[in-house]
Amino acid sequence: MTSPVDNWEIIDNKLFRRYEFKSFMDAIDFINKVAEIAEKMDHHPLIRNVYNSVEFELWSHDQNKITDSDYSLAKEIEALSEGKV
Repeated sequence: MTSPVDNWEIIDNKLFRRYEFKSFMDAIDFINKVAEIAEKMDHHPLIRNVYNSVEFELWSHDQNKITDSDYSLAKEIEALSEGKV
């Protein structure tokens, strides 16, 4: 299912996106930048990292569904990946 956020999918009622980087350290740097954004928003994603790959799953645990907070965080992560943040 497609998401209203560019490049994100809805899988199992969660927003999902995978990013690939040139190196492990580039992936970790991206994760750290996302962590800063997520902390400011007080909305924390599930993050998986394998070498140069980073996956995010977003959904609001307390409501067990995708909420506006998830879409907002996905938009921020996407902007970061495009160098707009």
